[in-house]
Amino acid sequence: MTTLVSKTASPRSVSGWRSAQTKRAFLTVLGWSVALVIFFPIFWMILTGFKTESAAIADPTLIFSPTLESYQAVQERSGYASFALNSVAVAFGSTFLALLIAIPSAYAMAFLPTKRTKGTLLWMLSTKMLPSVGVLVPIYLIFRDVGLLDTRTGLIIVYTLMNLPIVVWMLYTFFKDMPKDILEAGRMDGASTFQEVFYLLLPLTLPGIASTGLLSVILSWNEAFWSLNLTTSNAAPLTAYIASFSSPEGLFWAKLSAASTMAIAPILILGWMTQKQMVRGLTFGAVK
Repeated sequence: MTTLVSKTASPRSVSGWRSAQTKRAFLTVLGWSVALVIFFPIFWMILTGFKTESAAIADPTLIFSPTLESYQAVQERSGYASFALNSVAVAFGSTFLALLIAIPSAYAMAFLPTKRTKGTLLWMLSTKMLPSVGVLVPIYLIFRDVGLLDTRTGLIIVYTLMNLPIVVWMLYTFFKDMPKDILEAGRMDGASTFQEVFYLLLPLTLPGIASTGLLSVILSWNEAFWSLNLTTSNAAPLTAYIASFSSPEGLFWAKLSAASTMAIAPILILGWMTQKQMVRGLTFGAVK
């Protein structure tokens, strides 16, 4: 009887195994296909940067004679290092300031909620729905009057305010997943609020904080609207550097591609090196 049952169940298990393998293969192919579609514009931009201007327009093929002519022209026109330094200072400075404000705010909302906590969170998120151009004129006039136009400090303030709702929301979610018993045990041992946050909460939610910081850096690095309208030369980041290759004569595709490749290279390398930490942080608390 046992033999009969095993023989009867065997085809079903084999069929289920084959179905699972087929599904896994399909999802793998689908995932790689979507990834290639998303990455193809970046790949094409990198290739175009190694072409001449004539080849970039008239010869849209994968086989060509590579040249560094466009990169040399970009370097001769303007200094890449100063723009890159501005991007690093503004992106990391605004991220540090946003985390400095968001950590205590998210702590208070997660562990000391009131009737207005949800309303405050929704109000903060609603500010992201406001078009940036709607507040451009008042911010420009304020910055002009206080001397913050074309300064790193001005961009850091704007980028901090721009990313703060997302940073607070993400940290609030991570803190909300923390078991309150750990913090209560710290209070019973005499820990102050600062010690509770610094020695208990931050180490346990470090993956979430790291992923939030990385996301804020990426958003700040890619921001173009405010950098083009609030800077000219002194504090202009790489987004303004790329826009400078658009002229009334038209777009210089090879030079624009070379400049764009140089601009996205640091953030691509950073994202590649920290992808495990980012995925781990974004899925923090998802599996109980």
